Amino acid sequence: MWQRYKAERGVWSQGMLEALARGVKGGKWFSLIDKLYADRTLALGWQKVKSNAGSCGVDNITVSRFAQQAEVRLLAVKEHLREARYQPQPIKRVWIPKPGSREKRPLGIPTVRDRVVQASLRMVIEPIFEHEFAPQSYGFRPGRSCKDALRQVDGLLKSGSTYVVDVDFKGFFDSIPHDRLLARVEEHVADGRVLGLIKDFLKVGIMEEGKHWSVEEGTPQGGVISPLLANIYLNPLDWQMKNRGVEMVRYADDIVILCPDLQSAQQALGDVQKWAGENGLTLHPEKTRVVDMTISGSYFDFLGYRFWKSRKGNIRRLVRPKSMRKLRQTIKPLTRRANGHSMAALTKKLTPILRGWHNYFKQADLAKLREVDGWVRGRLRGILRKRSGLRGLSRGADHQRWPNTYFAALGLFCLEEAHRAELTSLRNGATC
Repeated sequence: MWQRYKAERGVWSQGMLEALARGVKGGKWFSLIDKLYADRTLALGWQKVKSNAGSCGVDNITVSRFAQQAEVRLLAVKEHLREARYQPQPIKRVWIPKPGSREKRPLGIPTVRDRVVQASLRMVIEPIFEHEFAPQSYGFRPGRSCKDALRQVDGLLKSGSTYVVDVDFKGFFDSIPHDRLLARVEEHVADGRVLGLIKDFLKVGIMEEGKHWSVEEGTPQGGVISPLLANIYLNPLDWQMKNRGVEMVRYADDIVILCPDLQSAQQALGDVQKWAGENGLTLHPEKTRVVDMTISGSYFDFLGYRFWKSRKGNIRRLVRPKSMRKLRQTIKPLTRRANGHSMAALTKKLTPILRGWHNYFKQADLAKLREVDGWVRGRLRGILRKRSGLRGLSRGADHQRWPNTYFAALGLFCLEEAHRAELTSLRNGATC
């Protein structure tokens, strides 16, 4: 287990490590506050925040500015925590666009100082709850990833669990009741000062355009500790489904339940609806549904992919349209025709974006990867056409003047070529 917790090895005492190694479950942990304000813990927390960068909070102190006096600032944080004087600052709320939509969703940005404390706090308490979490939870857990969750879904579909309950909580992160969440944390954490700090982070309130208001529910998306708290809150649902023999795959609040027949799926949906109502949550009535994946054309979306039943009877993994829109939104600003960058500089900027996208979506349909390649090269040809003054070129002339090999020579990452190389490696027995 402790291979997952390289940083946390220096946070926990030897006795605590031995207790975790024995797999102690259901117990309470005392005297955690000194682990939180230990120099090594705060230093590790700061390293995590610094590596992730991000925007400043309500105090307008950026990561780079914090870094200029990091030692002094961390010492002040340590003293405030040790003397029980630490007070989190309000969350700065910003609104970011939803991919392919005019709608926006809220994002909460804590101050850099608060992010350091949250990262440190997470290192202290996460190992405790890792021993309590159910195996079907994959999101924001050490040693687990989206790919693990997707592989589990693939395996269940292939084994015949083709009735899928697509679960969507309405405003999940904004709806978690503070009192019930804190009660679940208290089941395993008995240090009053640590509990008080978590409560302070939850109830610190939100600042938007100079106005501050308090909150009684919700854990802000953007908070370092929010994903862990979300897993803690949903853990009873995980175990309820597991104990009833229901195959559920959860990544944070993204949930699918895979059943062998319609009756089982409807029963599972009813169980989730009942649990949600009893725990202060609401299922989105239009997005929560049972999908029969034995019917051609049926589909459900999960973690950026679309699982789709083809006419030939196969269930294929496609790129979700929303994921395509998000990629286009990322690339469009970089490939405006009047951007002023050389083609070599543009391809250098685009390649890591495309490589990262391929690393996640390499299991998708090849046609979609070709579509992305063609669209990106089309954007670049538009820039070249404008710069050359050759307007009105036909598609064929466009491609003839700047063929695909032109962009390959510049080092532009090609998804189709990467896909073919991946297949060749697999055929030759290489691991990926």
